Amino acid sequence: MADLRPVALDAFGGDHAPEAILEGAALALSQGVPVLLVGDTDRLRGRVPKGAEVVHAPEIVAMDEPATSPLRKKPNSSIRRIFELLRDGTVQAAVTCGHSGAALASAQHVLGMLPGVDRAPLCTVVPRRDGGQLVLLDLGANVDCKPQHLAQFAVLGEAYARAVLKLQQPRVGLLANGEERGKGNTQVRAAYGEIEALDLAFVGNIEPLGALRGECDVLVCDGFVGNVMLKTVEGTIEVAGHVLREELRRRPDALMGRWLLAGAFRRFRQRTTYDSVGGAILLGVDGVAVVGHGRADARAVASALRYARACADAGLVAAVRKDSTRLLTRA
Repeated sequence: MADLRPVALDAFGGDHAPEAILEGAALALSQGVPVLLVGDTDRLRGRVPKGAEVVHAPEIVAMDEPATSPLRKKPNSSIRRIFELLRDGTVQAAVTCGHSGAALASAQHVLGMLPGVDRAPLCTVVPRRDGGQLVLLDLGANVDCKPQHLAQFAVLGEAYARAVLKLQQPRVGLLANGEERGKGNTQVRAAYGEIEALDLAFVGNIEPLGALRGECDVLVCDGFVGNVMLKTVEGTIEVAGHVLREELRRRPDALMGRWLLAGAFRRFRQRTTYDSVGGAILLGVDGVAVVGHGRADARAVASALRYARACADAGLVAAVRKDSTRLLTRA
């Protein structure tokens, strides 16, 4: 039976809130995703999309505030309240495009961690050359990691690939500057043995190009490296698209080719731009928590809401809990 509970959405999170958030909620509602908006009802009055529920949360965490603000100074903030609604079972998932540090702190504090997980990584998927999808984690939640944290990320990412991407035996790789076992810094070399000891389809060290070609399904790294890699991929895609458009504009006789390629450009954008997924999921917490881009527009917000619901429908948290209990806890 389908879960009819709504997805909680932080109405005041993001660079373009609340306008883009409300437009995204309306778009998601039109696509069949139930939405519960969380924020200051006085500021939302007369602007709530038809069909959306609203929960009052009078405080807003600004982007320049400390990540601990929802825990210490603003307990009634929208970014914290969405996770309280998730914890209490009122909603099936929670989405914010606001302060990522505050979102991570709130989710971990309110929802708690799954068995055997010390740190929750941010995870997303990027397209591979072979047509598949690459699960990449951590994207920035944990910039300083110990080897055991990377081993935990491997378990979490593998569970995600099976639950959401429906892969039978996901191949797990460790991001390094070479494929040989001895490559990488001290952290990576130590993590290699810890991941190898787990009951996973571990394929060893993987270079970025190899991962994007399809040599693994899950790529594990710390948050500093993962964030840089993701932004590099996004930047490369943006530059490649721009250069190609400029070349097509350069000559008048290329206009017909540009027209013929319009569909291909559109599909390329759908597969590669950040707003096609809309956000990253925080794995290891006891609930479906999605953190969207701060610059999210309405389309990205709607994508994040659909993504959160899909993860909930896939039983992601139960799958991660099962594997974290089996592989990361000791009797």
